[in-house]
Amino acid sequence: RPEILGLFRENVFGVVPDTKYEISFSTINEDRNAINGAATLKQIDIKIESGGKSLIIHLTLFTPNGKKKKSPVFLLIDNRGPANTDPLRKVKSEFWPVEEAIARGYGMAVFYNADVDPDKHDEFKNGIHAVLDKGPRPDNAWGTIAAWAWGASRCMDYLVTDKDVDGSRVAVVGHSRGGKTALWAGAEDTRFAIVVSNESGCAGAALARRRYGETVARINTSFPHWFNANFKKFNNNEDALPLDMHMLLALIAPRALYVDCASEDLWGDPAGSYISLYKSVPVFNILGAKSDLPEVMPPLNKQVMSGKVAYHVRDGVHNMLLKDWNFFMDFADVVMK
Repeated sequence: RPEILGLFRENVFGVVPDTKYEISFSTINEDRNAINGAATLKQIDIKIESGGKSLIIHLTLFTPNGKKKKSPVFLLIDNRGPANTDPLRKVKSEFWPVEEAIARGYGMAVFYNADVDPDKHDEFKNGIHAVLDKGPRPDNAWGTIAAWAWGASRCMDYLVTDKDVDGSRVAVVGHSRGGKTALWAGAEDTRFAIVVSNESGCAGAALARRRYGETVARINTSFPHWFNANFKKFNNNEDALPLDMHMLLALIAPRALYVDCASEDLWGDPAGSYISLYKSVPVFNILGAKSDLPEVMPPLNKQVMSGKVAYHVRDGVHNMLLKDWNFFMDFADVVMK
């Protein structure tokens, strides 16, 4: 596992600098009667400081009321913006269905990825890179996806301290570029009990060597800031990669992993994502998380679940809907008993 993790750090996502920093948590709002008394809302500022520079990650957390035990929580890496994650619940979105999760006994947390690092090619002069990078950036320096994943871990630093949260049962969830981030966060940080990759595509769950839909060259051209400089060496050169994405999925083992796709999202290669998950299963079995997926991808809207892995392909376009979340929670019901 350390060898494979090192390959991804060196060739894809980048290496986080070992710069020392201080972290602090401030609860800026708490409402124990949220959602008509069904939940407690907390809004926490997570402050990162180093060398006179700082930034704040704004974490929103809902936990169900009336439970004697601490609650399992889904942490969403929000790549769409706060409009989808209204803490006042005046605006509700299937992208983050808090009410439905609370009703099933799950907490829901979210942070906006741009709090950690802006989603633009800014020469890494802003966000957490500006706080922690020191001196010239080597070719294996961390990109923006690695920064967002690092931010998810800082949210985890808080969640394990919250008296209403079961820190041993936290799932990290991401959609699209957030799905890539969730996979890397789960690979780097073994505290996440479940990793949910929703339509993560190229450099996420989909196999690079299939060259289907979005390719390495295309993603590096469109989003050069997401990865380290070394990943550009594999533009139109996927066979030279010393890894493929089934190895990224295998880094989650023996914890729980959910991969899903959408039927009309061919850019994200649903078939290649399923093959990748299927090829990761032997590692789950080696590590004792017995799983046995069928070789053939399941039909539309049919969840396949075995041991610590699960998959579905939903009808429709690139998105994350309540239908997807219900499948995620069905899986969590089994693996986070």
